[in-house]
Amino acid sequence: MSNSAAGQSSKAKVGASQPSEGSFKRKRGMFQKDLQHMMYGFGDDQHPLPETVALVEDIVVEYVTDMVHKAQDFATKRGRRMTEDFLFLIRKDFPKLNRCTELLSMNEELKQARKAFEVDEEKLATLE
Repeated sequence: MSNSAAGQSSKAKVGASQPSEGSFKRKRGMFQKDLQHMMYGFGDDQHPLPETVALVEDIVVEYVTDMVHKAQDFATKRGRRMTEDFLFLIRKDFPKLNRCTELLSMNEELKQARKAFEVDEEKLATLE
C-alpha cells in the first residue's frame, strides 16, 4: 500500500467519526418564534428583522452543536453522555453554571411533585 493510500484511509476514518456539516439537515427557522420572543425580552424590537433572527439562530445552533460535540468527546471515555459533561464544559462561566444547576434542581423538584401526585391518584383510585 502506498503512502497516499494510507493517508486517504486515515482521512476517511477521521471524516467518518465526525459527520460533515452537509450530512446534518436542519429545518431553518425552527426556533425563530422563540428567538424573537427572547430577543424582545432582552430589549430588541418586538418584530426584529428576519435576517437578524436567522443570524441569531445560526449562532445558537452552532454553539449548541459545538457543546454537544465537546461533551461527546468527554463521554467517549465513559461510554455515554451525562449532564455532568455539560456542566464541566461551562464550569468557568458562572452565570451559565448557576442557571443550569438552578434549572436542574427545579426539574428534579417537578419530577418529585409529579411522582407524589401520581401516587395520590393511585390511592384515590383504590379507595373508590
